[in-house]
Amino acid sequence: MSSERDKNSPTVPPADAHPARPAPKIKILHPSSSSSPSTPSKDPPEKDKISHDKYAPQPQMSVSLSDTIGPHRSISSFSSFTRMNASLAILLADLSANLTVLAPLNSAIESLPRKPWEGSSDDTDGADGPDRASRNMDSFMRAHMLGVAPWKEGQKVKTLGGREIWWEGRAGVRVVCPDGIEVERVGGRVGNGELWILKGVLKYT
Repeated sequence: MSSERDKNSPTVPPADAHPARPAPKIKILHPSSSSSPSTPSKDPPEKDKISHDKYAPQPQMSVSLSDTIGPHRSISSFSSFTRMNASLAILLADLSANLTVLAPLNSAIESLPRKPWEGSSDDTDGADGPDRASRNMDSFMRAHMLGVAPWKEGQKVKTLGGREIWWEGRAGVRVVCPDGIEVERVGGRVGNGELWILKGVLKYT
């Protein structure tokens, strides 16, 4: 009886009758990759995007240069100078004006061998000392203001002090010439012009 059952029961192959199949290889795609071939972008990559953005702030046409200079702590020294000169303070607040202000950083002013009001000499004593200091400060401020905005690359313009300057783009950086002073950024584009923040001081004496 058992022999007949054995003949009808299926034969179970030994465990090692069939070799183990290797585990299938799974291709892991990088999140940025795609199974379909990539197609080149229709638009060329934007050149120097970071450098470009720092020179192109959003315009605020209802605001004056007088309003936008004050909040910049990095140029607080220059900001205080504008309030000391009544005629320039009025000009900066006038929305009908058209100016480019080239404001040096505090660190640039602090590194000067003499204070801006000292001019070519630190002697501001005597009866005419205050007047001489005021004239020196006026020269400093006017050397950092232009009666034009926007100021285009290569455009030679005289400052309010009468000196001709221009700017060039060098490897994505704006440089004011002929002094070779780098523009850190454009701090504002407002109703009466633009505020440029400089890493150095322009010649003013």
